[in-house]
Amino acid sequence: MDDLEKKGNLVEAAFWMLVKVVILVKAIRAVVPLRRIFFILSAAFFVFSISDIIESQTGAWWKPLWLLLMKTGCIAVFFFGSREYFRITKYKDPS
Repeated sequence: MDDLEKKGNLVEAAFWMLVKVVILVKAIRAVVPLRRIFFILSAAFFVFSISDIIESQTGAWWKPLWLLLMKTGCIAVFFFGSREYFRITKYKDPS
């Protein structure tokens, strides 16, 4: 595996970990309906960052198969979590 590729995955893992921390802080400060969504998204970004660390060792995001399934699961949580966030905030009173 190329050293640049390995380092790139580690940098990406650090970035997702930073996103996780930001969302975790939002979860702590959020109102009740959003708190659960932010905690779930924070956990998903943590798992996604771990998957990038694993990817830096394996050299591919699809090998082994469970790594692909892990990443796919995280992306599904990102999608449904974002959809739920926008569903809740869409009807928020602007006043």
